[in-house]
Parts: sequence; C-alpha cells; structure tokens
Amino acid sequence: MLAVSPSVAQKKEIGDARAIIKSGKDFDKAEKMMVNLLKKSAANRENPKIYATWFDAVEGLYTQANEKLYLKQKYDTAAFFGLTKRMYEIAETLDSLDARPDGKGRVKPAYRKDNSEMLNTLRPNLYFGGTYHIRKEQFHEAYDYFRHYIDAAQQPLFKSYQYATTDSKMPLAAYWATYCGYKLQDADMTLHYSQLALQDTSKAQFVLQYTCEAYQQQKDEANYLNTLQEGFKRYPEYPYFFPRLADYYTSQGRYDSLLVVADEGLAVNDKNTLFLMAKSLALLNLERYDECITASLSLISQNDTLPEPYFNIATCYLNRALEIEQQRGLRKNREQLRQLYAEARPYMEKYRQLVPDDSTRWAPALYRIYLNLNMGKEFEEIDRLMK
Repeated sequence: MLAVSPSVAQKKEIGDARAIIKSGKDFDKAEKMMVNLLKKSAANRENPKIYATWFDAVEGLYTQANEKLYLKQKYDTAAFFGLTKRMYEIAETLDSLDARPDGKGRVKPAYRKDNSEMLNTLRPNLYFGGTYHIRKEQFHEAYDYFRHYIDAAQQPLFKSYQYATTDSKMPLAAYWATYCGYKLQDADMTLHYSQLALQDTSKAQFVLQYTCEAYQQQKDEANYLNTLQEGFKRYPEYPYFFPRLADYYTSQGRYDSLLVVADEGLAVNDKNTLFLMAKSLALLNLERYDECITASLSLISQNDTLPEPYFNIATCYLNRALEIEQQRGLRKNREQLRQLYAEARPYMEKYRQLVPDDSTRWAPALYRIYLNLNMGKEFEEIDRLMK
C-alpha cells in the first residue's frame, strides 16, 4: 500500500473543512480540523489556506451566534465577543503570511481587502468585549480586547482605515486598558498605553494617578516625581497628587520645594486647608516663624479643629525661646523668654486637647513651658506623666 503524502492529506482536510463550511452547519467541527492541522507541523503553520479556512469557520460560528442574539435566543455573551477577537487573531496571522513577497519580490495579499472590510464592521465588538469583562472584573480578559482594538491601528491589515487618526475612541480604549493594568497591579500593562490614554482629557487625572502608581511599583523615582508634578500642575485640587508631592518633599527635607507647590496651590484656591497646612509646615522648617504663625492662624480661622496649626504656632515660639537661651545675657532677656513661653502655652495646650494620645510631641513641650513659667502644679503633672 502506498502512504498518502502529507501535502495530499493536508489538501483533503482543507477540502473536507470547506465542504462543512459550505453546508452551513458544524462550523465548530471545521474549526477543530484546522486547529489540529496547525498543531501537526511547522510547515502547516506557514500555509495561508489553513488560516483562511479556519477564519471562514469562525466567521460561520459568529454568524450563527449573531442570529441567536438578534432573535433574543440564549447565547453566551462572552463567547460571542470571543469569536470576534478570534477572527482578528486569525486574520492578522493570515495577513502576515499572505503579504510575503513571491519569488519575484511582489507583494499581493489575496485576503486582505475582504477580511479587513468585514473585520472593520466588527471592530466595536472588541471595545464592548473589553467593557463587558471590566464589568465582570475580569481585567486580564478585558485588557486583551482593548489591546486588539488599539493595536489594529498598527496592523498592515487595517492600514487603509488609519485608525490612529480617524477613530476618536482610541484614547478611551487606551484609558480602559490602562485601568485594567492598574487594577491588576501590573506596571508594564499600566504604562503601555498611558500616553495615548492621556489624550482623553476627561480621564487624564486618573491616568496620571495610575501612572504614578506604576512608576512607584517599578521604583522609578524620577518618573514618579515627574508624573506627580505634572498631575499637580494640571489638576492642583485633585486629591491624589498634592499630598504625595508634599510627602515626597517632606521626606527629602526639601521644604523650599514644598513651599513653592503650596503657594502654587494657594494661587488656585487660597482656602484649601491642605495647601495652607503644607505652607505652615514648610515655613516652620525654614525657620520663617512670623510667616508660619500667620499661615497657621489663617488655617485655624477656617477650621479650628485641626491640631497641626496649633502645634506649629507653639513650636515657632518655643524655637525662638531656644535661640535666645543659646545666647549670652540670658538674664537680660528673661522677660522676653517668659513672654514667648506664655504665647506658646495656649497653642500647645490646645494641641494636647485635640490629640491627647500624642504625648511624645506635646509632653516635652509643655514640660519646658510650665518649667519656665513657674507653673508648679501643671509642671508636676507633666513630670509624673513623662516618668
């Protein structure tokens, strides 16, 4: 008996699958036949006809599914969207094989025009497939749909459609892809489409936030800081950027930079307590005590339940007293010292009242105040507490 050559067997299976497709049923069987062919050898995976047949089989499945949905019959929604994505994947691979130059260097893709026209009409399914999976909190799956939607703009198969310039929904798709990466805590996925996502100005503040988180995951301090600065510049009152920018400058001891951004924020909203708080802290650490007291009093006038401005005012007076104590001629300045401790006292006592558990801050300060004001009863109470 003569063995059947692989090429003959391959042609037969393709022919059988095409006959099934032509019959208008058992499309899943035809698809399985082509998938099995592709698994058999590397040579098969270079044959455009196998992919073309596979594509037609999946298109048949899609048509059936679409009819069921139109007739409001039961059908798996995720599977329906999955058929669109599968056709895109098959068609893109087919196109890369179909567009190879022939022996004379000519490129004449046979399937591109028909496939691109058909898939262009289905492209919204990729977007809605992504949003469907987001609602299900299936972020890996959702990201894959948006990836196909966005990357189609770079595919030669869809070159004539120029999606990058004609599709206004591209930035929004990029936003959702960035969001998926953020939810998955995958920095690379988050950053991949972030620049395109920033073109959607309605969501740019969220994109910048997700980008900051990604750079922080990557321990990329320079880009983290740059993105925080950009976010604050564009959205000064968005609650994410300024607090982290202030924390960063504080941790670095860069109080001059903290003061700059606090003033920039106050130029936008001079009643914002976060900006005023940061300014008060910066001025205290820059030893600009008069200005710190003014900023802190402004803060108290707006919200008298915040503890920090009371602490900062008291600390300004105590620091001034310490400067005098370190000078010669202490006896000559005794009255001035007493006045400074007297002015510090009500603010530090108010701080204690507002945060009674923070004794590590108020107890040593009140110890100094009561000692220098000869307040025996109060001094003894603090002395016992500190022991």
